[in-house]
Amino acid sequence: MTIPAPIRRAAGIEPGTPLAIYEEDGRVVIETRAQLAARIRRDVATVWRGDGSVVDELIGDRRASAAAEEDESSGGRP
Repeated sequence: MTIPAPIRRAAGIEPGTPLAIYEEDGRVVIETRAQLAARIRRDVATVWRGDGSVVDELIGDRRASAAAEEDESSGGRP
């Protein structure tokens, strides 16, 4: 896809920059991967209400799931 040079310059997009293109509310949105990542971080930060780190919570959830799967596969045997 070719984006006209004036629009690329206004958006800070250099030729060859990888872009994320998606539909949102009936419109097409084009962002650089860096812009998308920054927006996602902002969106998560505004709604995150947990204590501590999102990453720490995710790791804890994954460990608990793995332990439950291990327990299930071993039939409850230690």
